[in-house]
Amino acid sequence: NQYRHRHNHSSMGVTKEIIKAGDGPKPSTGQKVMCHYTGTLASNGQVFDSSHKRNRPFQFKVGVGQVIQGWDEGVGDMQVGEKALLKITSDYGYGHRGAGGVIPPNADLNFEVELLDIVEE
Repeated sequence: NQYRHRHNHSSMGVTKEIIKAGDGPKPSTGQKVMCHYTGTLASNGQVFDSSHKRNRPFQFKVGVGQVIQGWDEGVGDMQVGEKALLKITSDYGYGHRGAGGVIPPNADLNFEVELLDIVEE
């Protein structure tokens, strides 16, 4: 994916800014991970979803399409214990459809994600 690390305005994909470095392993494709996150709209900072509010970490399998592409790539590049800001362009998010009345069409998204653990199944 040639666009991944371009930082100009027309770039597509996901960029990751590390908030707190992790020292654990990176997940492999198909492994289940557990993370806490807060999602905000890039345009105005409005929070549209947060696992912290539910007091329950979110679990998904990395790299198999259970989540938006920005998560598959961004979380797949994190280490256990890491906290990072994933800046996700709309094409790697919910695109022209938006989501659930809370994410407008073509919205760029920011997710603060902490990778808590890799879950052995």
